[in-house]
Amino acid sequence: MQLSEVSALVTGGAQGMGRVFTQAFRDAGAKVAFCDVNAEGVAEAAEALGVPGFVADVSDEAAVEALIGQAAEALGGLNVLVNNAGITRDGLLVKKDRATGALRTMPLDRWNQVLAVNLTGPFLCTRAFAVRCIEQGVTDAVVVNMSSISRAGNMGQGNYSATKAGLAADTVVWAKELSRYGIRVGAIAPGFIRTPMVEAMRPEVLEKVIAPVPLRRLGEPEEIWAAVRFIVECGYFTGRVVDVDGGLRL
Repeated sequence: MQLSEVSALVTGGAQGMGRVFTQAFRDAGAKVAFCDVNAEGVAEAAEALGVPGFVADVSDEAAVEALIGQAAEALGGLNVLVNNAGITRDGLLVKKDRATGALRTMPLDRWNQVLAVNLTGPFLCTRAFAVRCIEQGVTDAVVVNMSSISRAGNMGQGNYSATKAGLAADTVVWAKELSRYGIRVGAIAPGFIRTPMVEAMRPEVLEKVIAPVPLRRLGEPEEIWAAVRFIVECGYFTGRVVDVDGGLRL
C-alpha cells in the first residue's frame, strides 16, 4: 500500500510517538486522524497538525465504536489503524519495606487500568476497524500494534509486560483471522525511545536505562515511524513483530 493511498487513524496521537506518527502520515501525503483521551491535548495537536482529532477513551466500547465512524467520515474512509495508545502504572507484585518490614502489593486497580488501555483498547479498536473495512468492502487494510521490548518480561512492569505480550500474541491471531478479508496485522516492539516520559527521568536513572543498550543511545520516534511505514507499505508482511530496540535484550 502506498502512503498516498492511506486513510489512517492513530490512537494516542496527541503526544509522544503517536504525534510523530500522525505528522509523518500527513507529511507523506496520507489522510490521517488521531484520537487521545486528553481534550486539551487533542485540541492543541489538531490545530498544530491541521488534521482531525477526536477525544476518545480506547477502553470504552461505545466510545471506540463512535470513534471509528467519526474518523472514517472525516477522512472519507479508513484503511489503516495504528494502535498506539498506552499507559504505564509500574510497580512490583509484592515489595517489603526495608525499614518496617511491611508488605506492599500492586493494587488491582493499577493492574486493571493498564490492561484496559493497553490490551482491551487495541482489541476494541481492531474489532471496530475490521468490521468497518469488511462492511465497506475495503480489501487492502492494515493494523499496526505497538507492543514493546517489555513483552519479554521487565521487572516492575508485570501489568505492562502482560499487555505487550498479549498484544504480540493477538497480532498473530488477528493476522490469521483477518487475512481472508484483506486485512494485514503487524506489530512493533520499541525499546527505550526518546519521548517526553523517558526524557523526564532523572539523569542517573536515564543513564542506567541507556547503559545496557548495545547502540548506547535512546531510539528516536522517527525510527519507530520507519517501522510503521514498512508494515503499511510491505504487502507481504503480516502476523509478525518488528523489534526496534537498539539490540537490547531484557
